Amino acid sequence: MMLKDKHIILGITGSIAAFKAATLCRLLVKQGATVKVVMTPLAKEFITPVTMATLSQNTVLLDFFKHDDGAWNSHVELGLWADLMLIAPASANTMAKMANGICDNLLLTTYLSVRCPVMIAPAMDMDMYRHPATQKNIDTLKSYGNIFVEPEEGELASGLVGKGRMAEPEHILQHVIDFFNQKKKFKHQTILVTSGPTFEPIDAVRFIGNHSTGKMGNALATALESMGAHVVFITGPVSTLPTLKHGTIIQVQTAEQMFHAATEHFPHCSGAILAAAVADFRPETKADFKLKSGNTIELKLVPNPDIAASLGKIKKSNQFIVGFALETDNELENAIQKINKKNLDLIVLNSLKNPGAGFGYSTNQITIINRNREIKHYPLKSKTEVAYDILEEILSNKLIQENEG
Repeated sequence: MMLKDKHIILGITGSIAAFKAATLCRLLVKQGATVKVVMTPLAKEFITPVTMATLSQNTVLLDFFKHDDGAWNSHVELGLWADLMLIAPASANTMAKMANGICDNLLLTTYLSVRCPVMIAPAMDMDMYRHPATQKNIDTLKSYGNIFVEPEEGELASGLVGKGRMAEPEHILQHVIDFFNQKKKFKHQTILVTSGPTFEPIDAVRFIGNHSTGKMGNALATALESMGAHVVFITGPVSTLPTLKHGTIIQVQTAEQMFHAATEHFPHCSGAILAAAVADFRPETKADFKLKSGNTIELKLVPNPDIAASLGKIKKSNQFIVGFALETDNELENAIQKINKKNLDLIVLNSLKNPGAGFGYSTNQITIINRNREIKHYPLKSKTEVAYDILEEILSNKLIQENEG
């Protein structure tokens, strides 16, 4: 009974692979999970609600309202109830709507309402799966912190052979079990995460900044919460924030504001992961009005507080700090120097030389270095997967004691 007392929403979309959802539902229930099934209108063409209601031992949710008495199926209550939303199979159409916030059926409104992590198992023909539009939507959904169970290769409904068939129910079940096992590892830990850029004002409208989107920080915050941590998330100005069920989100603009927030909260945390791209310098003075164009302007820049070094000075023996280094040359040497100079326990190295890594991408390619100068290189992965790699490295270096309870 590996999933005893777990609440799982099983979302089923219009795909030929919907028949596998019956086996998946049976396996989840057999492991002790309470399963509530939500189906899209088209999913009914592939598997009947009666089948899923029988296997889940719960009424299947199909529409916003019950047509006989007008009772409302509350997607908000459902979202608060769940520990995990599992969409299997997830069609290309549904993923496109999820990526763009379209909610024209109960499954999609539930997806936008849930505060729990979401796991997605795509299913479609190989050409649909590898189409740039589908891959872009998958990247977008990964950047939101969604967990993907990669489709498998094999014979498809079209008769073609390739990647696109939904993972087998037994494989998806193992992903679900692994997810809940992971959730214990940071239980009772409070972790500070910095994320995004900082904007250093020049005048009333202009600023010095960088291209950071906060995607890496969002992925770390989401992964930490999925593994049981309480997250104190300090972010610069970004367009997308992580959905945290229990965490604290603090929004700032400047490096000084981020510094004050970090130094205030760090003493109460088990550790810090400093993923923000903090501006090293700020204008010495800020004009209260918009500077007029056509004039020559000289800016005197002064150093911003070094957040990593400042936290390193006050770090206690039972705390850890993970830093980030984005380098363009002498990458390893510069990263190793930062470990010692700033009293870090790990440093995550990015290189702008690697295609698909750095600012703006939904992927990243990292190298992790510890205090003993042990170096681990990782291939290009989604930032969600990178986040879990970083957390596993924190555990393997025994920076916190893994919690089994």
